[in-house]
Amino acid sequence: MGCGSCGTGTPNGCKSNGGCSTGGCNRLNVHDWLRDLPVDDAESQCRVVEVSFKQGSRKEFFRNPTFQQFEKGDYVTVEGVNGFDLGEVSLTGELVRVQLKKRGTDEFHPDMKKILRPSTEKDIETYKISKSRESDMLARSRAHARELKLQMKLSEIELQADGKKGTFFYTADDRIDFRELIRIFAGEFKVKVEMRQIGIRQEAAKVGGIGSCGRELCCSTWLHDFKSVNTTAARYQNLSINQTKLSGQCGRLKCCLNFELDTYLDALQAFPDYADNLQTAMGQAFLIKKDIFKNLMWYTLPNNTKHYPLTIERVKEIKRLNQQGIAVEDLEAVEITGKNKEVEPEFVELVGQISLRSLEKND
Repeated sequence: MGCGSCGTGTPNGCKSNGGCSTGGCNRLNVHDWLRDLPVDDAESQCRVVEVSFKQGSRKEFFRNPTFQQFEKGDYVTVEGVNGFDLGEVSLTGELVRVQLKKRGTDEFHPDMKKILRPSTEKDIETYKISKSRESDMLARSRAHARELKLQMKLSEIELQADGKKGTFFYTADDRIDFRELIRIFAGEFKVKVEMRQIGIRQEAAKVGGIGSCGRELCCSTWLHDFKSVNTTAARYQNLSINQTKLSGQCGRLKCCLNFELDTYLDALQAFPDYADNLQTAMGQAFLIKKDIFKNLMWYTLPNNTKHYPLTIERVKEIKRLNQQGIAVEDLEAVEITGKNKEVEPEFVELVGQISLRSLEKND
């Protein structure tokens, strides 16, 4: 992610050397704020555990059939496809029920996979061997895709801990016939192949990076629900439609355009509707923009370069008069106080006016 040395280099900053959970060492970090609260009825505790895989890039829920007590950060071996997988416990207890409700998953779903056991040293060693193969497999997989001239981009490969299954994540604009590619992968890598298509935003989340704000990408640290973003959100916030500034590293509109949209929509409710044109004695005034922060509406008159800032109350009053067939004489613009102009300090030219003798010390 943003820093590849915080887990192995010299401790700096918080001195936790990789355990600060700021997003640089893990993704989709969670804090179990109910962890230290006492539980009255042990039988009513949630028997489902949230487990994260590949440093938090993927999370799934598993049933705890043996009622073992797991802490956040414990490695567990879980059921996989014709084998087992290994992940890290990210959440336990009542907060898991909250996450299940958000995902629309039933706590007692019969198809929910189980936790087999706490991970042993052999499980962890097998897991490390499988993960060490991923980078080489990705390079060879891309080469095979180029040889078959498939219009697709392989983004990431995730191997199951036991090495029996591999999930190949790819992006493509059109439908791809990769049956021949699957046969090549299965024969060369000796794994059960699953091809999974992802979107451009999901690819950026897997790759990671630094946004224009200077922080790690939201999609790679905490955001997992990708909602559609359109230029209407930018227009509501009075942002200039600049494709370069509004686009993220994925090439799509930034997800953060939606973060404050509801606040802007609430503020816009105070502005009158159908106030694009106002009738005045000097002609028809046209709306240029709405200043949401100052609650002003800017108008201009035909054949006039002057802009008139009006308060919301004044616009409503003019609208009411126009509906009665009355054209106002003056818009009564609000006086905008500009910033005080900085006064440049005055300097006096003294070159040649000071004698060097005045700088000499008297004996």
